Amino acid sequence: MARNLIMVGGKRPQRRKSSARNWTKVRQVEFLSVLAETCNVTRACEQAGISVSHAYSRRKRDAAFRAAWIEAIGVAYQRLELAMLDRAFNGTEKVMKRRDGSDERVREVSNQLGLSLLKLHRDTASQAEAELSPDDEDEMRERLVAKLMRLKNRIEKDEAAIA
Repeated sequence: MARNLIMVGGKRPQRRKSSARNWTKVRQVEFLSVLAETCNVTRACEQAGISVSHAYSRRKRDAAFRAAWIEAIGVAYQRLELAMLDRAFNGTEKVMKRRDGSDERVREVSNQLGLSLLKLHRDTASQAEAELSPDDEDEMRERLVAKLMRLKNRIEKDEAAIA
């Protein structure tokens, strides 16, 4: 292991072995990768082999790490938002047992999720309606679909890389 100089009680520098818990570039990449996948700091710390308090302390001290943390949360948020939109529009598949013992697959749509999304985006949607002409609506719809497809492809690519 590498040896580092440390100051102990204001005296002369003393040599000490690096701890296995020390931050490394590999641990940082692992932490940020898991954070971007899960939006869960505790899980990211467990994967990277560091303590949660150490991660928060580093975020407080290191501006570059803080920026990377924020970016990872942004990526995770986009993934979550896309998943929630998909669930709101398409529902989730649920397997139900019939009386004869066979399975029936049905789509269950959460009204609460849909209502929450409508409430969250109501102001933005009303502003968009006022600003867009009919030609612009078609263009915006195409751009939105293209963006959703890019996000979907990115998620599929990430999931394939993990598998």
